[in-house]
Amino acid sequence: MQEETYKVLLADAQFLIRFALKELLKKTNTFSVIGEAGNEAELNKIIAETPPDIIVIDYNQPGFFSVQSIKNIKEQHPTIELLVISSDDNKENIYDVINSGVLRFLTKKCDAHEINEAFRAVIRGEKFFCASIFNFIFEMSFSQNNYSSNPLPLSARELEIVQLIAQGLVAKEIGKNLNLSTHTVYTHRKNIMEKLKLRRSSELVLFAVNKGLLL
Repeated sequence: MQEETYKVLLADAQFLIRFALKELLKKTNTFSVIGEAGNEAELNKIIAETPPDIIVIDYNQPGFFSVQSIKNIKEQHPTIELLVISSDDNKENIYDVINSGVLRFLTKKCDAHEINEAFRAVIRGEKFFCASIFNFIFEMSFSQNNYSSNPLPLSARELEIVQLIAQGLVAKEIGKNLNLSTHTVYTHRKNIMEKLKLRRSSELVLFAVNKGLLL
């Protein structure tokens, strides 16, 4: 059976970054670069003409792309998956982007392995934050008090899964750690989100930190 191919649009003002990502993706049979955008006008034109499955974007490029670019894509094209690869170190910006619903965020210091893993996470419907971005999330969360101090409505197994999700593990890795099937992990995660009335993985990470569940 032929593996499905996902259409990728590279949105970055820097030609060398687009070139490097394109060369990296050429080595796979799973991803096909269908367009490159150096600014938001080009981005919107390509989306209108050839809608991609995935957009890789650096929003931290004044005059070319911004945090609002991310929000526009999320609002106008909710079915398109986003992978942010940025050199931004502004904590407020990073938190704003993640809170807008972005579930995969890398810095430009990441290596080829992390980039490939992030792309795989996209097609599996899983989140992927590199270590630097996790650190920003945790630091920002300590200044917030969004969650009640009431006893947790989670079982011991669910608490274990929350801890592992907050550490950045994907479903397959969690299953291996806990000797569970990937399907069971997904079921637990769905139940956890419903119990806590959360919608995004980033909110679950913040919950774990605020509750002191992160090991």
